[in-house]
Amino acid sequence: MTVRAAPGPLSGRLVLLGITGSIAAYKAAELVRLLTTAGADVQVLMSRTATAFIGPLTLEALSRREVMLDPLELLPDRRIGHIVAADSADAIVVAPATARWLGAMAAGLADDVITATCLASAAPVVIAPAMDGEMYAHPATHANVTRLASWGYTVVEPAFGPLASGQVGRGRLAELPLIVDAVVAAVAGRPIREPDRAKRPPSAAPPMAQDLAGWHVVVTAGGTAEPIDPVRFIGNRSTGRMGIAVAAAALKRGARVTLIRGMTSVPAPDAALLVEAPTAARMRDAVLAALPSADALVMAAAVADFRPRAVADTKMGRGASLVLELEPTEDILAEASATAHARAAAAGDPGARPVLVGFAAETGSLERTPEKAARKRVDLLVANDVAEPGSGFGTDTNRVTIVTPGAPPEPWPQLTKIEVAHRVLDRVLATRARLGASSETHPATDPTPADGSTP
Repeated sequence: MTVRAAPGPLSGRLVLLGITGSIAAYKAAELVRLLTTAGADVQVLMSRTATAFIGPLTLEALSRREVMLDPLELLPDRRIGHIVAADSADAIVVAPATARWLGAMAAGLADDVITATCLASAAPVVIAPAMDGEMYAHPATHANVTRLASWGYTVVEPAFGPLASGQVGRGRLAELPLIVDAVVAAVAGRPIREPDRAKRPPSAAPPMAQDLAGWHVVVTAGGTAEPIDPVRFIGNRSTGRMGIAVAAAALKRGARVTLIRGMTSVPAPDAALLVEAPTAARMRDAVLAALPSADALVMAAAVADFRPRAVADTKMGRGASLVLELEPTEDILAEASATAHARAAAAGDPGARPVLVGFAAETGSLERTPEKAARKRVDLLVANDVAEPGSGFGTDTNRVTIVTPGAPPEPWPQLTKIEVAHRVLDRVLATRARLGASSETHPATDPTPADGSTP
């Protein structure tokens, strides 16, 4: 017997969620989930400052729609994105709404995609302010809120409590179920504005060329946590965004993906085979286990270089000082590369191994990366300076340099991490074609050097 869930109160509705640059923006991910659970199709709109608090990739994974960031953006069919959203939305909810956004909206200044969409839409608007208590209490903010309320906008008042500044006051984003209830009330009794989904913003990106169909791509992502005792560990600041972007891009291009995940703070793609590997030792075992069937290995994880030589069985007490003796962790990429090259040498076929891609996070200089690429015998090394703004851990952008053994380093401009991922996969495809051509030039009967390199 098939049990069907009862339709939610927002079933069939298109709800636009505008997110502005408040620290409460991190709660928007849960708000997307609550709205979709209530039955809504959700299209996220973000101000540029909001992306500093939560990444578009997270919201796109939850909403199944590309985030709208700019009022000038066009949809794939060349329609103006925010106009399509404005014309088809059943409700617009802005949560969190900052003091700046309230002022811009009250003045009718369409300088971001959210204000532009609100100005262009006849849909009911729900706003949930969030800011420091003194900012919310300022007469200018109250005047702006009052003006918006006079237009018929529903205001979900912020809550009283601890604020990000350390103060206590009224300014916390209202509880999320209250915001959802306000959206439900705003659309009650109204017909669905645009039931034809083809006239709404597209629910997914257009189909991508399946140029990795039939491939098995193995990706590592995140940092590792090397235990000191049962509750403490040595780790790093990696969030896993870059590796997870590579996994998502490979899936979109038709690959079967094994994602070997360390410590991450962003969700993994649902379609990937997920292998948990929180330590360097477990990640090494997982990589070597997946390697024989891999067509490409992309080592984007930030593996700790050292771990405590001895791990306490129980939580260590606080003392005046603590001395840890560290030992190096496994060099997973070097071992995987040696294993893959040895297998190709034994087969007498340079192409009988996966394409090998390493990542190198450096600070201040990338001078060491050509030597590292050559020593680890990778096909590509993706290097970046994590001290550079927009290129470090936790950002949605990256500025990388591609290092190919025997070729000059190739710096790329700052791109989103998903754009970097697709460009890297383009290079993986080109490398596979080169290895295949090399196999045809040097068949198994040709002599092969003992180190597995191409003659």
